Amino acid sequence: MTSYVIEADGGSRGNPGPAGYGAVVKDASDGQILVEDAAAIGTATNNVAEYRGLIAGLRALLDLAGDGAAAEVRMDSKLVIEQMAGRWKIKNEGLRPLALEAGALARRLRVTWNWIPRERNKDADRLANEAMDAAAKGIPWHSTTTAAASVAPSASPVAPSEASASPSPAPTQGSLFDSTDISEISSDAPVAASAPKGSGWRPPTSKATTLILLRHGETPMSVERRFSGIGDPELTPDGRAQAEAAAARLSREPYGVQAIVSSPLKRARATAEAVAARTGLEVIVEEGLREADFGEWEGHTFTEIQRRWPDELAAWLADPSVAPPGGESFEAVAERVRATGDKLVERYEGRTVLAVSHVTPIKTLLRFALMAPPAALYRMHLDLACVSLIEYYADGPAVVKAFNDTAHLR
Repeated sequence: MTSYVIEADGGSRGNPGPAGYGAVVKDASDGQILVEDAAAIGTATNNVAEYRGLIAGLRALLDLAGDGAAAEVRMDSKLVIEQMAGRWKIKNEGLRPLALEAGALARRLRVTWNWIPRERNKDADRLANEAMDAAAKGIPWHSTTTAAASVAPSASPVAPSEASASPSPAPTQGSLFDSTDISEISSDAPVAASAPKGSGWRPPTSKATTLILLRHGETPMSVERRFSGIGDPELTPDGRAQAEAAAARLSREPYGVQAIVSSPLKRARATAEAVAARTGLEVIVEEGLREADFGEWEGHTFTEIQRRWPDELAAWLADPSVAPPGGESFEAVAERVRATGDKLVERYEGRTVLAVSHVTPIKTLLRFALMAPPAALYRMHLDLACVSLIEYYADGPAVVKAFNDTAHLR
């Protein structure tokens, strides 16, 4: 029998425009509101705000009742409900990270998904409109209200600031930084002077799955700055030295590598084997970590491509869905890499994994973690044998902890 009801909503005035969300958790037996949560989130679209409302509602129930609680999620967003129920595909790449975050939270509960008309979602709608009012005024506003007396004895303990409050049944108002993460605050919001360590503004409540991303060492193609995709050059002597330097670093604390996965291409596998030799771990080949296929551009320099395929190059640089002649688009690479990343996080949950790969897959994983658009690929630079690091939390977003670190090569 369902114990709780989550009602969530979100919206923007302009789509995109000043946006906010609202969420309530109710007792399913009598409809009593147990938790209210709302926030202004700066400029966003309606769908982003709706997903943020859902995430807030799921988090509020987990804080209230813990893992395994049964809940009916009700929203007037047909898109969010159908996507979360698995009946509709997620076509908007900007929504996918939010859907993954919501899905990870929902899997910790026993959830049923139900669409309701807007007039039956008035409590969450009211909160979302209050949040949009604040967003329109440029106020970094966040409000959490808990009916303390209604929390069941088996519920998770409340935050220390709430535990020390009077046991009166009156609602308790949270402060701006009590329960929001950095993604819930507009870019021009003031930063708290002593924000807690961890994922965003709050510490995570689950152990991270850590993905250490290592780019392979130097090859003859990289020396000559030629496009090197699914071609299979060996490491140069300098490339092997770079791999050894990375291996010496990653085999020591604090990394604690527990598994090694690698692209199937020789330059990546040789780099991975250098780490494996020092750690005693086996290298597991992951096809999804291979470099993009540059088709007819393989082995050519940028200047050569510009002279021979000027129109094709311009289209490729302007649109991630465009592929080089006979090759693979960045959009196709993104789908492959996303599936591989999701698989690794699920397979090695709570562990530290070294993934040895190439420029495009590594940039793509970092882009997803940062919720950045495809154009961000052109704004990143990765050196040979560099280290980047992402932590994935079941109860929060991915966090980039390192980027293009080459301290071991100095």
